[in-house]
Amino acid sequence: MIRPKSFNIAEAKARLPELVQRAARGEEIIIARNGQPQARLLPLAPSKPRVPGKGTGAWELAEDFNESLPPELLAGASDD
Repeated sequence: MIRPKSFNIAEAKARLPELVQRAARGEEIIIARNGQPQARLLPLAPSKPRVPGKGTGAWELAEDFNESLPPELLAGASDD
């Protein structure tokens, strides 16, 4: 396993675009303050594409889902 490269905060600030690019390529970057690790810059995990219909059947709607709200509930909503 490759050991992550460490940068102090001032150096990381000065080289942030480069460090972000390196992290995006898969390198792990450690940002330290006074020699103590404080943060880790990692690449984002690739996003998974949405699959339409994946949750089909996982949810049930109440029979009255599309019905109007009861008058007492509607009246209470305007008492802001």
